[in-house]
Amino acid sequence: MRDDQVARVHERLATAPELSPVTFREGRRFGRWELASLAEGAFGECLDPDSLTVTGEKRLRLRLGAGAREQGHADDVRVRYWVRSPQGRGGEPLGTVAVDTWPVGVGAVRITSLYVHPVARRQGLASTVLDLVHDACRAEGLQGCRLDTYWTWQRTVRYCLRRGLWVTSWKHALGFARLSQLPRYEIEENGEGELTLLVAGEEGRPVPVLTAGSSGGLLRLRESEEYRGTPDRLDAVRLYARSTLALHLAVRGRPLVRGESEWAGAHHWCDIGEPEGLAYRIGVFERAARDRGWRVESPYDRPPSL
Repeated sequence: MRDDQVARVHERLATAPELSPVTFREGRRFGRWELASLAEGAFGECLDPDSLTVTGEKRLRLRLGAGAREQGHADDVRVRYWVRSPQGRGGEPLGTVAVDTWPVGVGAVRITSLYVHPVARRQGLASTVLDLVHDACRAEGLQGCRLDTYWTWQRTVRYCLRRGLWVTSWKHALGFARLSQLPRYEIEENGEGELTLLVAGEEGRPVPVLTAGSSGGLLRLRESEEYRGTPDRLDAVRLYARSTLALHLAVRGRPLVRGESEWAGAHHWCDIGEPEGLAYRIGVFERAARDRGWRVESPYDRPPSL
C-alpha cells in the first residue's frame, strides 16, 4: 500500500510547475549536476555543471570515489527531477532533486540530490522543493520526508537546521526529517548563552523542552518542568529533541559532553540519542572525510580529556 502511496506522490510531483521529470536523453546532464553538488560539498569547489568537460568529469569522479559512480537512467529506486522557475517549466533548469520510490522507517520518503545552481540561489528554490515533497507525501497519507547529509558539509547542515528539520539519525550520516508526528520547533538563546528548544504546544504557544548551557567546558542539559509534566503530549519528541538540540550546539562549537560517565557510554548512542553520541559520531565522520580527501572545517571542538 505504501508503495502505491509513493507512486501517487510522484504523480503529484510530476505535475508541479516547479518540477519536471528527467527524460532519458537528459540523464547524462543530470549526472553532471549531481557531480557538481558532490564536489561542492566534499571539496568546497563551486562549479558550473554544464561547463564540465569529459576529462574534468572523469577526474572529479575519481577524486570522489565510489559515491560518484555514474548511474544509468533506468533507476527504479528513485525518480529524478529538474527544478524549474516557480513561474513554470520554461527555460533552463535551476536545480535538481531525486525522490525515492518507496518509503522508509515510519512512512517517510527520502530526498536525495537536492541542488540549486549557484546563479539561482537565495531565491527559496530548495525550500519550495522540500515543501512540495512534504505536502505531496502528507496528501497521500504518508508521514513526511527525510533528507540525509554529511556533517562536514556544513552549508547543507546549517540550511537544514534553519529550515527547522528534526535530527532523526546520525548512524551513517546526519538524517533530517519533517514528519507529521513531530511539531514545529524553534531555538532561543538567552543572554547567558544558553540554548532552549521549544515546540509548538496547544494553541500554538511555544513550550520549552530542553535547555543547554555549559560550565567548565562541559555540557549542562536540563528538561523543563512543563516538559516533564506532560509526557503523553510531548513524549513523541523526547528523543529527537535531544538529538536536534545537540546538533544546534555542535554547529555553534558548544560542548556536547556532560561528564566522564556519559562520555564513556557515548558509543551506545551511535545511531541517535544523547549528545555524547553525536560528539562520538562527529569524530568518526571527520576521520572518514579526511580518509576520502574531503575538506574538513569543523566548528566543533573535541571534548576535553576526562
